[in-house]
Amino acid sequence: MTIDRADFLATMSRIPSPVAVATTIGPSGPAGFTGSSFSSLSLDPPMALICLDKSASTHATFVSAQLFLINVLAADQSDIAMRFAKSGVDRFAAGDMRPCELDLPGLPDAAARLACELVQVVDGGDHSILTGRVHSTYVSNRMPLVYWNRLFNQPTPVTEMAGT
Repeated sequence: MTIDRADFLATMSRIPSPVAVATTIGPSGPAGFTGSSFSSLSLDPPMALICLDKSASTHATFVSAQLFLINVLAADQSDIAMRFAKSGVDRFAAGDMRPCELDLPGLPDAAARLACELVQVVDGGDHSILTGRVHSTYVSNRMPLVYWNRLFNQPTPVTEMAGT
């Protein structure tokens, strides 16, 4: 049984995802990519995952890296998401990345950051699933950037949950 690709994409676009930029340092210097397939994986030990297209220019660097940093973008950082999603550009030229956890390039004003040690690379069809053990974190009070319906969105703050 096979689902139509367009139907699958349309369905997945209706599921909101956090927008993250993963970074590492490879033999040629810093590398990074935008990923919307990012999630926690385990509490004990603390683990997270992010998915990377196998055809991405950064694929070889990330699957051989020992460490990587997941920068969860803040609501006003869609320009950074777009820059790290483009091929053939210097993604670090803007100078907004600074050494952060584990001395990896990170965004000081991200909504959150997770510094990971690469545990395993799992085959995920046309993507590789990078699983990492989280060694340190950072969290801010900034609202995260969310990708929904093929657009970047800003979540609406909730001050009180209904029924509480």
